[in-house]
Amino acid sequence: MNTFFDTVPKSALYFFIASTLGVLIAYWVISFFIKKYGKDPKYLLPNGAFKKISGPIFLIIFSIWLRSESIRTLLQLEEHDYWFKKTSTILFIASLTWLLLNLLKIIKTVIVSNYDVHVENNLKARKIYTQFNILERIFIFTIIILAIGAVLMSFESIRELGVSIFASAGVAGIIIGFSAQKMIGTVLAGIQIAIAQPIKIDDVVIVEGEWGRIEEITLTYVVVKIWDKRRLIVPTTYFIEKPFQNWTKTSSDILGTVFLYTDYTVPFDALREELTKILKSTDLWDKEVNVLQVTDSKQNCVEIRALMSAKDSPTAWDLRVHVREKLITFLQKNYPESIAKNRVLLEKSTDENNNS
Repeated sequence: MNTFFDTVPKSALYFFIASTLGVLIAYWVISFFIKKYGKDPKYLLPNGAFKKISGPIFLIIFSIWLRSESIRTLLQLEEHDYWFKKTSTILFIASLTWLLLNLLKIIKTVIVSNYDVHVENNLKARKIYTQFNILERIFIFTIIILAIGAVLMSFESIRELGVSIFASAGVAGIIIGFSAQKMIGTVLAGIQIAIAQPIKIDDVVIVEGEWGRIEEITLTYVVVKIWDKRRLIVPTTYFIEKPFQNWTKTSSDILGTVFLYTDYTVPFDALREELTKILKSTDLWDKEVNVLQVTDSKQNCVEIRALMSAKDSPTAWDLRVHVREKLITFLQKNYPESIAKNRVLLEKSTDENNNS
């Protein structure tokens, strides 16, 4: 040990100690301010936020400290200067990438926590949640690609190879662009959905004749949860290029209809009174729309439409089923002759009348 300290310049030793203390002090100061402002209601950070960013911050400081010449002098590894600097560069890029990804998750947690998608009036919450869900994936993909590119470009040989490839890749780039246009179009459709929002998380939609809710939106595909618990996987381009029904685009309230086909003798006023009584007796009705109209007259029956409103589509479905059952029961008990039937008129012929 004495021989080691005799061979190492004291200035390098002092500088090593000073730089080490500097790293520890810098880390402590940054941690102190993060914890202080994290507890402030104005800058309140979610639980576990400090743990997520403390690690990458320490590695960033450590990567800068690793470039110190005093370390190589102290360890008598001056000839390995290249590898020390290269390790420091790669560690810095990796740590910075890790920090950015964790910061992105923290920002998403803070903003999304202010909105609850499980309440009834959750339109704004679903907009925010959808945008952050898709944009988060875009940022993560972009940050990782840039980080990998920065690490590779830090090597001189790879940088020269990349420049030569880019210089001679004009035709190849065009060919690849044409072959990858579908994939690129899909990704761009995902970005367009995040910005324009023709659909949002938990939207009620009719896609390919199936009723369901938007369960997940990615850059390339959308998962629709069908009412019977099946999952419909649809490419994002579908919602840009093809028409579909969105029942909760601006609001969740919706009108429901019940059609009855009855005999011409049905008492319309009594049926209207019964509809009002049925709606007032259930919490499924939102007390907005209550209409009964004769919408068509056919050869053997009349078409009656009962129109009612509900707060959302699942409630409207339950309300329609309830009203249909009660109206049919009402006709069966009180006006059975009003149920649709086929009439047959039998007349005696002239010969039969004469014989009688």
